[in-house]
Amino acid sequence: MPESLSGTGIGQGVAYGPVARMAPPPAPPKDSSSELTPEEESARVKEAIDVVAAELARRGETAGGQAQEVLEAQVMMAQDPTLFEAVTERVNAGKTGEFAVHSAFSEFQDTLQMLGGYLGERASDLADVALRVIAHLRGEPAPGVPDPGHPYVLVAQDLAPADTALLDLAKVQALVTIEGGPTSHTAILARGKGITAVVGVKGADHLSDGEQVIVDAASSEVILKPTEEQVEAAQRRIDARAAAAAAPITDGALADGTAVPLLANLGTPEAAEEALALGAEGVGLFRTEFLFLSSEKAPSVAAQREAYIKLLKAFPGKKVVVRALDAGADKPLPFLNDAEEENPALGLRGLRALLANEEILRDQLTALAEAEAETDADLWVMAPMVSTVEEAEAFTKFATEHGLKTAGVMIEVPSSALMADKILPATGFASIGTNDLTQYTMAADRLLGSVAGLQDPWHPAVLRLIREVGAAGAATGKPVGVCGEAAADPLLAVVLVGLGVNTLSMAPAALADVRLELSKHTTEQAEALAAAALSASTAAEARQAALEAAGR
Repeated sequence: MPESLSGTGIGQGVAYGPVARMAPPPAPPKDSSSELTPEEESARVKEAIDVVAAELARRGETAGGQAQEVLEAQVMMAQDPTLFEAVTERVNAGKTGEFAVHSAFSEFQDTLQMLGGYLGERASDLADVALRVIAHLRGEPAPGVPDPGHPYVLVAQDLAPADTALLDLAKVQALVTIEGGPTSHTAILARGKGITAVVGVKGADHLSDGEQVIVDAASSEVILKPTEEQVEAAQRRIDARAAAAAAPITDGALADGTAVPLLANLGTPEAAEEALALGAEGVGLFRTEFLFLSSEKAPSVAAQREAYIKLLKAFPGKKVVVRALDAGADKPLPFLNDAEEENPALGLRGLRALLANEEILRDQLTALAEAEAETDADLWVMAPMVSTVEEAEAFTKFATEHGLKTAGVMIEVPSSALMADKILPATGFASIGTNDLTQYTMAADRLLGSVAGLQDPWHPAVLRLIREVGAAGAATGKPVGVCGEAAADPLLAVVLVGLGVNTLSMAPAALADVRLELSKHTTEQAEALAAAALSASTAAEARQAALEAAGR
């Protein structure tokens, strides 16, 4: 065995302890005929689905926040009528409920994986729902997290959202998964809960129960058979991070006093309380999809206004950046775009879909303007997936017509990054979504484990594009922020500032680590780290170059 295993680290945490492996999923049911009538089998399946959906909803309510959003999406999957029709077809052909669920759900999983993007990632979520339904039909406990009775490092093929959401953080010291990338649901939920995690670790399937390991998210590695010195070094880092988290919260700033506002990425108004408690200076990305994805039709202006008012009231006098609906063929909404597309990641999505459905865009902007008028927050609105100057001009015009004073665009594709010097004069600000920018730059689906190695925002190609946007912001006097997962990487956050980024927005759990790292570097040092990273040829070399420039 090697001395360590490599993957993708989530956050800056470090932990150590004995391994506890998650049991592999049960064997799939055999293709067999049922001794019950089709009506009886259908009733069994319907009852099992209802029980599983109720349990997922209960877990979501218990977990709250981002986890609740994910689990509510799973509930919708479980209760999808099209999926149940496919199950019923198989039951009517005489198959058992167990096999009918396995077969129908597998077929849908294959379809989602072929679509890729957001829907490709949902395939694993659908697989978890199927396993839970089959377990109920068999009268067996649902697959879940082990409980060895002591603190441990959890090792799993991957972790279902329902399990990640309710991990006992008093016992789970760290999480290691064999599959998954930096923007998988496992990674997102681990980051949101502040769990030390390394995902996509090849070779982790050879780890044994009880084996002692160090999980180092900062170096993206799992250290095997650690020495006493390595354990002591890990404990010192654990103590230092705990002390930093307990220290009085200050605004984000570099060592020379240069302000770098640290904002929060939020998915619901209810998440505001935790973000403020962790020191968020405002909101850099508020995702409005939660209002739309659970509806068969677009929500009314009144319903949207109520949600926006709740959010804005939580941040009086603070900056709140709201993203217009980011959906389309990859997040199917029948009232937005019901056309089948062979490659939805490159189709009618984001602002393109909104401009094709102006009423939905106008209603959302109206609701936002009315909410702003009733609160004291500093509301900014931005358009998702902007590719051209014309799109930036169109969105800014719409926002201005509706009385919104600050409108901007998201930079998520290479074209908008390369044209930032032309786009920024046409709008108020830019916010870089590094998840999609990396995906489109590297031609690597950000939710596909097999190309997770390419989905790294440290890659110099991505950093060069960010530099273009930062330079355009400086030349035009327009603010440039980052709201992608890259902002939650403390050292990369310093590099981003060195590339000309003014604000950073992230999952609230990452704020303390980023705040601490920024305070260690001056503006000149941040620029030196950025220059070192840009001179590299690979993502790994860029990270190492920045570490060496920081004297580590």
